Amino acid sequence: MENKRINGNDLLALGFKENYTLGVALQINKKRLGFTREQMLDLFKKVLENPEAYITDKIFEPLASALQNQEHVEKNEIALKEEIIPYELYGAEQIEDGAKQQMALAMKLPVTIAGALMADAHQGYGLPIGGVLATDNAVIPYGVGVDIGCRMALSIFDLPISYLEEKDDFLKKILSNHTKFGAGHGFLRHERADHAVLENPAFQMNDLLRGLKEKAWAQLGSSGGGNHFVEFGIMEFEHADKLLNIEKGRYLALLTHSGSRGLGATIADYYTKLAKDHCKLPYLAKNLAYLDLNTAEGQEYWIAMNLAGDYASACHEIIHAKVKHALQVDTLAKIENHHNFAWKEQWEGKEVLVHRKGATPAASGTMGIIPGSMATPGFLVRGRGVEASINSASHGAGRLMSRTQAIKTLVKKDLVKMLADNGITLLGAGMDEAPMAYKDIHAVMAAQSDLVDIVGTFFPKIVRMADDGSRED
Repeated sequence: MENKRINGNDLLALGFKENYTLGVALQINKKRLGFTREQMLDLFKKVLENPEAYITDKIFEPLASALQNQEHVEKNEIALKEEIIPYELYGAEQIEDGAKQQMALAMKLPVTIAGALMADAHQGYGLPIGGVLATDNAVIPYGVGVDIGCRMALSIFDLPISYLEEKDDFLKKILSNHTKFGAGHGFLRHERADHAVLENPAFQMNDLLRGLKEKAWAQLGSSGGGNHFVEFGIMEFEHADKLLNIEKGRYLALLTHSGSRGLGATIADYYTKLAKDHCKLPYLAKNLAYLDLNTAEGQEYWIAMNLAGDYASACHEIIHAKVKHALQVDTLAKIENHHNFAWKEQWEGKEVLVHRKGATPAASGTMGIIPGSMATPGFLVRGRGVEASINSASHGAGRLMSRTQAIKTLVKKDLVKMLADNGITLLGAGMDEAPMAYKDIHAVMAAQSDLVDIVGTFFPKIVRMADDGSRED
């Protein structure tokens, strides 16, 4: 316990306020000055009680100055609500405390109307992954997420599942030849695809988007790193679905997961910094900085966010078109849904902005895809329109452990055995994406059984991911 890192809660217990002084103190603590934890806590307490005595101290002068100036800064800060607005929590027993704390903080924003936390939730930046937040005419860039418009897309082909065994090498070759993965990776000019999204007038809105168009073209039709994938599998329907015009049975299917690549990441970074400049929140809430949609900056972000969503959809469209062409087969049905986005929706008779950061839209009748992992099933679902969840469901199983923890603790032979036991071929991926790093998808689905109806089950069989296990750029 002696060497446990000091965190914000420790400093709050000493009497620090939830403002930028807390951040200054935490930055000093990161320098690892050779003091024990208790010695640092004692020094922080002394500086807090008498900042004047440390105004010339080489180590604590920034904190002493910040403390002396905090009254002026507090006058310009946007105050949070004193009480946490109640929110719905699904699968509470399998959600880490950090995600719950982040959601509770978001429910104190002055623009917050309602919220919900999905069963796959885990800690993120600003709003937790799996967080759903309805706001009043304000958009939170980190409430949308870095990979704007990240989505799932499913194509069900008119092919029997025997094709998986009969054409195994051919299917692996298709995934190798017609997909590209990894943070920052794109296509050479002669390899590039074309798509109407590149003619979207939003690319001419400002210098930022004009400068991103070339990168967007280079990465069009590619997938990122981390948990993004393109995979062949078995789509099983226990009953016929008249709305999809699909008969009971098992079909060869293609499932993809990726987002807006470098375009979305750059937009997220730029407008998050802009939001923080315009919206001065207490330190612990700084990543929840928002933009009013009635401002020029808010409208710019809204247009850029929608462009990134259209671009992410175009990437999936190109991947699915390439695979369909290689297979020379008809598509029986195609379903697509996105997360990491904000929508204008009605909630209790009022128009709100609904942020779904790692959450699937689940309005009544809305189709969605909730994947498990590379070795566990995913589910094709139809939303039930539950208002308490703000018409949302989980976007996957959710991480059980961090990428670093997975790499350090999981054993490759266990992954190899699990894949073999389930008849799965893996192309690429690192140990950070091992199924053991994820929550039990069946427990997640059980926790949200009142939010969605399961229409069909997808079983991955040939999985293509980034070779290096890198995170999205």
